[in-house]
Amino acid sequence: MHAAISPKPERKVAFLTGITGQDGSYLAEFLLAKGYEVHGLIRRASTFNTSRIEAIYSDPHEQDARLFLHYGDLSDASVLARLLARIQPDEIYHLGAQSHVRVSFDMPEYTADTTGLGTLRILEAIREAEIPARFYQAGSSEMFGSAPPPQNEQTPFHPRSPYAAAKVFAHHIAVNYREAYGLYITNGILFNHESPRRGETFVTRKITRGIASILAGKQDKIYLGNLDAKRDWGYAPDYVEVMWLMMQQDEPDDYVIATGEAHSVREFLESAFRYVGLDWQDFVEIDPRYFRPAEVD
Repeated sequence: MHAAISPKPERKVAFLTGITGQDGSYLAEFLLAKGYEVHGLIRRASTFNTSRIEAIYSDPHEQDARLFLHYGDLSDASVLARLLARIQPDEIYHLGAQSHVRVSFDMPEYTADTTGLGTLRILEAIREAEIPARFYQAGSSEMFGSAPPPQNEQTPFHPRSPYAAAKVFAHHIAVNYREAYGLYITNGILFNHESPRRGETFVTRKITRGIASILAGKQDKIYLGNLDAKRDWGYAPDYVEVMWLMMQQDEPDDYVIATGEAHSVREFLESAFRYVGLDWQDFVEIDPRYFRPAEVD
């Protein structure tokens, strides 16, 4: 899995955390199509978790290989520093995190360590090694929390979960490193964005996979939490292109990315079940375990 780092080619080199996730896999595809050499950070596991990038991965020993994976973890500062010093990327896209909001209430310390401090560790590695890379920090609309809409780059944050609080820390430490050390750092504050590669525990995928299982006779019910929660849902491949565009600007800045239109989980349910000719109320049950201790208004 570890690939020897050859002398830096003329083409641009990108380093991605979270490369095996929804956004990371789409971004890797996008960058490869633009001629980049792409390096991704993955965690060591007993089973491979690279299904989203199988279509673009090739043996690193092949002469034309441009995608390389490296074992590491956002909790291990020494590995991050060593990798960045070796790879010397032109662009760093920091997408890795414990990104499930409901899970963050059950694992607040882990969420803070990976989602919050993980960002600081990468920024310190860039600063100490004096790597002249541009840095993209993946923010989240969850940082706004209970702040009333419409929300923009000037809206104060009011996080309502450990995940959101960790993202707020990551955002502010990124701004601090930009201002204190003159680093090129851009924050993308993205509202929800979905795709077939969305994690299966997220509500849109729970619904679509649940419907498929119901139609196949493998499942009778879908168990969900708050159906009145509203979200602004976009399309992930569009959003990763916007990440890249942010990094091509002359000066770094912070950007909110959204469709500008919010819909409730109930509306999503109605639309999805209507598409297959079923009444969602016959197949959906509410499970209080999926309620968040503090919901985004």
